Amino acid sequence: MNLLNSDHFWQFSCTLYAKPVQQQTLLELQNQQGKNVNLCLLLLYLDSLNLVVNSQQLGVLTQVVNELDNNVMQQLRAARSYLKVHQQAITDYANIRKELLSAELKLEKQQQQMLINAVNECELVECTEPNNIELYLKASF
Repeated sequence: MNLLNSDHFWQFSCTLYAKPVQQQTLLELQNQQGKNVNLCLLLLYLDSLNLVVNSQQLGVLTQVVNELDNNVMQQLRAARSYLKVHQQAITDYANIRKELLSAELKLEKQQQQMLINAVNECELVECTEPNNIELYLKASF
């Protein structure tokens, strides 16, 4: 199998995430079920390539995203939420928000690179009708 390319994955993600229904669904999975949006996007990307991951590989990919999520991304999102609630009292709120969103986007791209590096270490199986996201939604890790 050829190695997957992080730039192609990023473009796929941006195109998919730009669709309001897809964005809403992904954010609901994140906010209500604790799922990682980038991992969801990767699994959908693999579906588009007719590649399937197994439970063990999914566990590895989940570990890849968890460290950055737990140590950085969740705190950044919490900071943005706090600032939004208190924006009237924050001088230059618009610029601060813009910079935080820019940092978050850079971190999202970094997380996608980490996922691509990890998935390129996996031996993926070709499948005519993969449904990787279902495996993730049923997973308990």
